[in-house]
Amino acid sequence: MFKLNNVKYKNILKVNNLELEENKITCIVGKSGGGKTTFLKLLNNMISPSSGIIKFKGKNIVDYDPVGLRREIPMLPQNPVVFSGTIKDNFDLALKYAELKTKSKKAYKEILGKVGLEEQKLDKIAEDLSGGEKQRISLARILLLEPNILLLDEPSSALDEKTEKLIIDTVVNYIKRKNGTLIMVTHSTKIAKEYGDEIVTINHGKIDKSN
Repeated sequence: MFKLNNVKYKNILKVNNLELEENKITCIVGKSGGGKTTFLKLLNNMISPSSGIIKFKGKNIVDYDPVGLRREIPMLPQNPVVFSGTIKDNFDLALKYAELKTKSKKAYKEILGKVGLEEQKLDKIAEDLSGGEKQRISLARILLLEPNILLLDEPSSALDEKTEKLIIDTVVNYIKRKNGTLIMVTHSTKIAKEYGDEIVTINHGKIDKSN
């Protein structure tokens, strides 16, 4: 699905040759500051490589429309930002930006349940939520779009262990149902070994891939 050849980003990351396969769960691990988030951002052209070529489905990633590409390959950052307004407003806006129809309140409540926020009301002001709750609302927004590919940057970093497992299980089960592709940065080698079909280690800007 993704092929990287002689890719370099400033002095942060260097990838000689790497292929990430479709319909797999790939976990990205490594020390903090090693280039993991940079790697993820390169995959949906949020940033462009200083040199080298990244191909997505056989086509140079720079030849895609950036907005359309990010709709097809949404990324949940480590510190996501919620939109102003209520939880429902957040869901409505996410669908609007993706040029999709808004859904029923029942559908919104169901997605809240999937991320462990079933007790939250849709008219709750999103900016009043805790950091971990905002992270889960942002994940719920992405799941509403029903993408086949997901890029997640530390999706459980602000969560306790119990909630972390709920969120990871939710994402992994979703991807498996869709027969989709998940590329996830995680601080936990335990999570990577438990859920990853393949593991990519990035340290000091260099890549090592295993499965």
